[in-house]
Amino acid sequence: MSALAVTPESVRAAVARIKGQVVETPIVASDALSRATGVGVWLKLENLQHTGAFKARGAIARLTTLTEVQRKAGVITMSAGNHAQGVAFHAGRLGIPATIVMPKGTPFMKVRKTRGFGATVLLEGETLADSAVFAAKLATEKGYTFIHPYDDAEVMAGQGGIALEMLASVPDLGMLVVPVGGGGLIAGCAVAAKAINPNIDIIGVEPALYPSMTNALKGESRPCAGSTLAEGIAVKDIGAKSVPIVRALVRHIVTVSETSIERAVAMLVTQAKTVAEGAGAAPLAALLEHGALFAGRKVGLIVSGGNVDARMLSSVLMRDLVRGGQVLTLNIEMPDKPGQLHAVSGICAAEGANVLEVIHSRFAMDLSASSARLGITIETRDQDHADQVIDRIKKGGFNVAVRDPNAP
Repeated sequence: MSALAVTPESVRAAVARIKGQVVETPIVASDALSRATGVGVWLKLENLQHTGAFKARGAIARLTTLTEVQRKAGVITMSAGNHAQGVAFHAGRLGIPATIVMPKGTPFMKVRKTRGFGATVLLEGETLADSAVFAAKLATEKGYTFIHPYDDAEVMAGQGGIALEMLASVPDLGMLVVPVGGGGLIAGCAVAAKAINPNIDIIGVEPALYPSMTNALKGESRPCAGSTLAEGIAVKDIGAKSVPIVRALVRHIVTVSETSIERAVAMLVTQAKTVAEGAGAAPLAALLEHGALFAGRKVGLIVSGGNVDARMLSSVLMRDLVRGGQVLTLNIEMPDKPGQLHAVSGICAAEGANVLEVIHSRFAMDLSASSARLGITIETRDQDHADQVIDRIKKGGFNVAVRDPNAP
């Protein structure tokens, strides 16, 4: 353990330094998710941190190690989101000048929030790696202290406080499930948790599109690319300091699909009544996709953040309704004569389906001139109810087809 970049002692020291400056977030049992997954689920709600994500812990842990000269000169980092806000928030509190380098494509909301905490934001580079090169160069030129988002021992130690809090509240947890991006969070938590309970299992979760830690551990070169809902852990390069810790202390790293991540985000909102970004929902996605790994265990999930764009959250929730058969669009061919729309809507009402949208077209060229097509979007209780409504419409003499949600 002493050869690793983070030790139980360094985690405890970081926690002592930052006490009172971060939220000791609650860990709550979720009966709904326990029933849905078949395991005992406890949620560590890091989405309730000051900045909406766990990154604030590592940021203040590093900032509190600065000398007075370093504080006056200022700090710099690169980040596309949560680390940026964590550094900006705490640097602003402490009166430390902060410069944040963000990729040019960073969402406006994240740029706006980071600037709102008082930091100077520079949009440089097409990727986070490009931003890192620029930030390192500027740090050398200006004398800033560079605070790496995850490959920094003090940052990692600060994140480890999460595991200490979890096991202090629920000592008999058998597993911790942790989202993995650069590896700082899982490394810090693994060191802290294993020092308390050597038998606890640490499970890391990566999006299938970005298996960076898996590559690092197995010596593979699986591609890391693509658009993922879990953009907070969409990292191509793993922190060098975290790999030996993960290799020594983590039982498994699993990957999860985009569909599982979407389902997890939706389940956290609808069943656990908490908002999580894609990275924060990844641990629940692991339970959904790799259920056998967790069977019979008492599992702590780190909901690492809740900074999800409102439009994206709305889309995920609607897609989940479509996936579950609760929202669907029916294409119905009918004679072009009075009363047909009324007849279909009457069947929907009688069967308890809620009509959300109606498009009535008389000019589709694949229909005869005496026919029309009705596109009707309905809300149902579940897939069985949807099937019941469709069957009733068919029995009413109408030709019905369910529109493929993946069709243009």
